[in-house]
Amino acid sequence: MDGRNRGRRKLKKAVKRIIFILLVIIIAFGAYAVYVFRAYYRLPDKLTLEVKRSGENASFREDFRVSPGGAYFIMTYNIGFGAYRRDYSFFMDGGKSSWGKDEESVMAAVCGMGEIVSTVNPDFVLLQEVDLDGTRSYHIDELELINQFIRGYYYDVAQDYDSPFLFFPPWEPHGANRSCLVTYSRGEITDTMRRSLPISESVSKLVDLDRCYSISRIQAENGRELCIYNVHTSAYGGSDEIRQAQLSMLYEDMVSDYKKGNYVICGGDFNHNLKDDAGENAPEWAYPFPKDTLPEGFHMAIDGVGKKEDIAHNTCRSAQTPYDEESTYTVTLDGFIVSDNVQVNYYQNMDWGYEFSDHDPVLMQFILE
Repeated sequence: MDGRNRGRRKLKKAVKRIIFILLVIIIAFGAYAVYVFRAYYRLPDKLTLEVKRSGENASFREDFRVSPGGAYFIMTYNIGFGAYRRDYSFFMDGGKSSWGKDEESVMAAVCGMGEIVSTVNPDFVLLQEVDLDGTRSYHIDELELINQFIRGYYYDVAQDYDSPFLFFPPWEPHGANRSCLVTYSRGEITDTMRRSLPISESVSKLVDLDRCYSISRIQAENGRELCIYNVHTSAYGGSDEIRQAQLSMLYEDMVSDYKKGNYVICGGDFNHNLKDDAGENAPEWAYPFPKDTLPEGFHMAIDGVGKKEDIAHNTCRSAQTPYDEESTYTVTLDGFIVSDNVQVNYYQNMDWGYEFSDHDPVLMQFILE
């Protein structure tokens, strides 16, 4: 009998321990959920951005003017927070990693992309996924680092991501990260605005960026403005409704500027396939861009390219696995939409073999009519 009682007491203690552990886990999970949702926020819409100058003691072309008939180069580049080297795969695409390989790898990638921009030396540059402070990028200020290469420009910064500490994936928590879009211009940026794009209101908003686009305006010599839009639309947590709402909002601003007689160039990562070659097994983030929704007076710059070899290379590769030239899925997500008073003189999907990012840059030369 005593043996049975001792066994029952041991069983009761074991059950109590299990219940206690479960309660601790539930309380900890609940406290974390409260923290995440209370810490989550979105910046208000229609923010004016501060305009700065890049490169300490850099020389500026004070004689740079935007004028009708002049030819100018513009580049867009999603730098993937410096993590996506060729051997990198991302957990949200079905891969393994959440952070860059190490601090040295991230710094080398950002510097490599900075050298590309510096070598090409365009008049305008649009960058996406530039981390200001992130667990995933070892708290490197990538803007400060890249400004050592992109010197002698006016620039503005639009924050598109500032997450609380995210504990997934469990083997390498994504952590807390603050990221931005950066627009550079040889000519003085005289007016700016950050627009907050519609995003999902479900729990999925925690894994999607606080999507936005920025508008940077440069005065042209004929009294009009060159309006440069830097955009990065949703990839994760999106839906057809959200995608349509984001494009509708973007179009409304672009049409407003165009109707004023201004020149409009919208560039960045659209997270849609910009070519007319969508396959049946295309992933969700590579749906065809709905070109039939483009407003009157606008067109995809890629559609007017004369030499198809200039766009043969795709601008983005799948990050489900490390990059393999023979087997990795690639698609063109990056490019430009232009108003009809902007003539596209040259257009190239640049091929850097995804050496520094899961994206490669796009270069365009344009003439204002």
